[in-house]
Amino acid sequence: MAGHSKWHNIMHRKGRQDAKRGKLFTKAAKEIIIAAKEGGGDPDGNNRLRAAIAAAKAVNLPKDKIDNAIKKGTGEIEGGEVYETFYEGYGPGGVAIYVETATDNKNRTVAEIRHILSKAGGSMGEAGCVAWMFEKKGALYFSKEQYSEEQIMEVGLEAGAEDIIDDGDSFEVRTEPGDFAAVEEAFEAAGMTPESTEMRQVPQNTIDLDVEAGRKLVNLLEKLEDNDDVQNVHSNAELPEELLEEMAAE
Repeated sequence: MAGHSKWHNIMHRKGRQDAKRGKLFTKAAKEIIIAAKEGGGDPDGNNRLRAAIAAAKAVNLPKDKIDNAIKKGTGEIEGGEVYETFYEGYGPGGVAIYVETATDNKNRTVAEIRHILSKAGGSMGEAGCVAWMFEKKGALYFSKEQYSEEQIMEVGLEAGAEDIIDDGDSFEVRTEPGDFAAVEEAFEAAGMTPESTEMRQVPQNTIDLDVEAGRKLVNLLEKLEDNDDVQNVHSNAELPEELLEEMAAE
């Protein structure tokens, strides 16, 4: 699964580099709204909101916008008419595709997701067709230039992290959703700051793709992630090392 983690980290980092700031701000604010709507406006008692705020800070969303998004989610101010929806399907090579969206118009969003999938070699599936293949996990990413594996392991495993994964350029600290806040707090107390954090869907098993199918899949995922309503896209594909090296060099 290490190769899959490396691919996810490359896509995650590339997305932050390529996306326009306004789009990053919108997606970060939507996640905060949904998290606050789901579990309340106190990040100490709402792990998802805590992760959403950390992710928003990582893309430099201003504090007043973070506060407003929380208030929209709790209903203190108007503008929280954002709904979380999930779409499932298949991509090149038969890999599973799981799309998380935040939208104020479900009809528009499902039509756009179906169009993107069909145009880029994928297909929409029925609800539940691939969701069972993924597990929700917390993830914190640390730069190898700043921290050693020993430092990461000492703090992370002691705090209850599930695994420490070396993806080549950085370390991913993976947690169960309920342990995310405690692990994040432990690193904060140790003075160690992650490059980014997120809650994500991790595939239980992966499918190996060749270079041609891998390029088609990457193109599909990039088109999905470019959609304004899409928050995250997950796949169970394992890309070949040759393609991973190309992506890392871009």
